[in-house]
Amino acid sequence: MERMNIGQAAKASGVSAKMVRHYESIGLIPPASRTDAGYRLYAARDIHTLQFVRHARDLGFSLAQIAELVGLWQDRARPSRQVKALAEAHIHALEQKANELLAMKATLEQLVHCCHGDDRPDCPILENLAKDTAPPPGAE
Repeated sequence: MERMNIGQAAKASGVSAKMVRHYESIGLIPPASRTDAGYRLYAARDIHTLQFVRHARDLGFSLAQIAELVGLWQDRARPSRQVKALAEAHIHALEQKANELLAMKATLEQLVHCCHGDDRPDCPILENLAKDTAPPPGAE
């Protein structure tokens, strides 16, 4: 198989060239081979790894989790329970984040409901945001 330059690898994997360099710098993918002129060259296995990383990022895994997943993926003797445990922990974190987002949404909906949205200066949204903060300049 022909090796690809970074632009071709980025296009083939769906990962930007900047992120390809970053993933290489943090060890998610091995260092690319280089031409005599110093240009990076990527093999098919590198493209597959970049695609794997992209899919994991799409699911919201952190870079540390992705590094662990890549290691497990490349270890054909790995026990699947390790992969499952990592995925279950991520599901739990996503559930917590979803609950936090829903709570923020409910609070904001309540504030919007209480705001008249007219020409009056009174605004419960701003009052809530200003709780426990210093008054704005010139308000004293």
